[in-house]
Amino acid sequence: MNTVYDVRQLLKKYGTIIYIGDRVADLELMEDEVRQLYESKLIETQVFQMALLILRHEAQIEREKRER
Repeated sequence: MNTVYDVRQLLKKYGTIIYIGDRVADLELMEDEVRQLYESKLIETQVFQMALLILRHEAQIEREKRER
């Protein structure tokens, strides 16, 4: 897993599709969903950590774009 697209595919595998139209809000909701999958023991620790890293990094990039 290397991109937000990969995280979206992971969520899609479990029946979750997220699109609000606000990129940062989408990323935050995706993070919540990934956390729920992990807490439900549906994904492994390494997958969980990588997904969080990707989502948080992308959210930070988007926030910085908004500040400019």
